[in-house]
Order: sequence, then C-alpha cells, then structure tokens
Amino acid sequence: MKALLMMGCPELPVQTAVALYIANKLNNEGFEVTSAGNKAAISLLLNSDPEKHYIKKVMDLDRCIGALAEKEMDFDLCFVFIHSDSGITYLATVRSLSKAKTVAVIFGKDIEPLIESSAGSIIIAAKAVHNPTPLRAQIDGVKSWAALTK
Repeated sequence: MKALLMMGCPELPVQTAVALYIANKLNNEGFEVTSAGNKAAISLLLNSDPEKHYIKKVMDLDRCIGALAEKEMDFDLCFVFIHSDSGITYLATVRSLSKAKTVAVIFGKDIEPLIESSAGSIIIAAKAVHNPTPLRAQIDGVKSWAALTK
C-alpha cells in the first residue's frame, strides 16, 4: 500500500510534527510513504528526521501533481495538510487525479470554513498552530489506516 503526505507552505509549526507522526504510524502499518511539498516543507521534514526513520521518500509538490495527472503514479491513501484555501485546492486536485482515499488534516485558528470545504474526505481537524497534541489525539483514534483503503 502507498500513502502520500501532501504539504504546502509550512507557515504553521504544527504541520511538520504531525506529518512526522503520521509517517511513523503509516510506516508501522507497512505503507510506502511519499512526502510531497514545497522546498521549505520538505527541508523541515528532512532536517527533523536526518536518519530517515520516518521520511523515506520525498518529492516536489508540483512534480507530484504532474505525475498524478500523467498517471505515472498513484496512492491508496493521501493526507492533505490544510491551513488555508490553498490546501483546499490541493485536496480538490488530488481527489480529481487520484483513486486515493483522502484525509484532510486541518489545523490553524479558523478551521470551520476549511472543514466545510473538505466534505467527502476523512477529516482530522483541530485548532492547532504550535501544539500537535489535539491532532495527534484524533490520529490515534484511527485504529488502522490500512482498513480505510479497502
């Protein structure tokens, strides 16, 4: 099984911590995890995991979208990190290009409109900017990510 972590601008510190946490969970379930993001998001992940315990495969976000559009790759599960309208755009893009079950990981101060715009995806949402604990509690509530792909 393959999973994608799709990240935009790492403006809010919680994104990196939650991405690493989700990557760990997915790796433990046997997923092949790819992290796609802009240069800053990928740099933060790689600097936070220098021995590549959690983040094993990375790629540029635009290249990832292009590869999805060209059907060069696909995933079973896709986590889209959302803290602004651009995250909603990425979610809609992945839903139109991929067969993946989508998970909207929504965080920030004003999450209600983002939640409403994420209908049709599994939603993990919390008012979180610096502290990943509220999101982590929801992530831990899912017993098996692999079960969602069936």
